[in-house]
Amino acid sequence: MHALTRTARMTGLFYLGMAVTSVGFYFILLPRLFAAGDPDATLANLVAHGSLARAIVAVELLMVVAQALTAVWFHRLFHTAEPFAASGIAAFGMVSAVVGLVSAALLATAVRVAADPFGDPAATVQLLYILSDNAWGVGGLFFGLWLIPMGWCVLRTGWMPRVLGWILVGGGAGYVLSALIRYLAPDAPAVAEALTYPASVGELWMVGYLLILGVRRQAPHETPPAVNTPTLVAG
Repeated sequence: MHALTRTARMTGLFYLGMAVTSVGFYFILLPRLFAAGDPDATLANLVAHGSLARAIVAVELLMVVAQALTAVWFHRLFHTAEPFAASGIAAFGMVSAVVGLVSAALLATAVRVAADPFGDPAATVQLLYILSDNAWGVGGLFFGLWLIPMGWCVLRTGWMPRVLGWILVGGGAGYVLSALIRYLAPDAPAVAEALTYPASVGELWMVGYLLILGVRRQAPHETPPAVNTPTLVAG
């Protein structure tokens, strides 16, 4: 169990790295450059803050690395107990990492166009940012899908609380629905966003559990080994 706990904590460390780079990329760095509905402002931001634009691409690449490592280490953590579900975590996580590579390539192209413009650079840069956003929009399907086998592994192994497993399964399904609603009902962004909240709760709980506790020493459904007690033999 000591080796399993060590694997769990390493998985949590990679997952934490993924969470930190995701928050930095989406909520702190990217909004400083991309001006929705204003291509000229987006181009001006890229020209004025070229170093920040390149840093954003680097942060996204770090997020991709963290995502890939997290997927691999989740497979390592669960594969002996639930091989099929563990493979699902790895496969869906790797697809999400590939989506990140595509997005990073689009943003890197936008930085290059801003530095060496041709044609209509403002429209081109804005289009590349929109393509990057939509790459993550459709990629949300697989980000939701990887949470479902993750929750299943929690439920089947008993290494984490069962409530966490159900939140991950429900959060994954919510994330998939959110990706669909984003395009089927574009006038309901609040609904699409609200459907991702359970996934965020489950992920934060999983990161904290892996880092602090690792795994339970004994799954709730397991019984302790029998203790051999001496017997008296009449002589």
